[in-house]
Amino acid sequence: MQHLIIFTRYPEPGKTKTRLIPALGTEGAAEFHRQMTEKTVKLVREFAASYPISTEICYTGGNGELMRDWLGADLRYNLQGSGDLGDRLRESFQGAFELGKTAVTAIGTDCMDLSLEILFGAFEKLKQGDIVLGPADDGGYYLIGLSRLIPEVFMGINWGTSEVFQQTITVCERLNLAVELLPQLADIDRPEDLK
Repeated sequence: MQHLIIFTRYPEPGKTKTRLIPALGTEGAAEFHRQMTEKTVKLVREFAASYPISTEICYTGGNGELMRDWLGADLRYNLQGSGDLGDRLRESFQGAFELGKTAVTAIGTDCMDLSLEILFGAFEKLKQGDIVLGPADDGGYYLIGLSRLIPEVFMGINWGTSEVFQQTITVCERLNLAVELLPQLADIDRPEDLK
């Protein structure tokens, strides 16, 4: 079974989308995050209705009850692990592969233009390659998928910088991985991204 993980956080004012607070205020940034997460979950539900995947939400902030009340009791929720984003992604991928998943993809909730076609393309490309990446305009990525656990792609990366995508590609080249790319899309992380 193929697996899709949504990485998000509970929309707590002051702790959510903090880089957008100068433009939107604490309440506005949390509300923006809430809407983006709900849009992403709706898309994933639609995708899962037509494509054979299991899904889970890896969250930080809040608790399981708050998450279920917010996004629905029909979804599987897991707390994100500790450490930097790479540690948390690696732990989530490892957990999914240990459960026997055959291909695992993770997305965030910052990409307005994520579509059913892109999700479909990601899983189809994983049938040919070791890794699929959706590059973001800011130098990061909005999607990563693996056909097997490759912990190195999450190590030694300067998370939250414009180097994430290129550093990941460099690791892939060093490991001789078959890399599949998706269209480049915009992530919304900073006030200038809101246009």
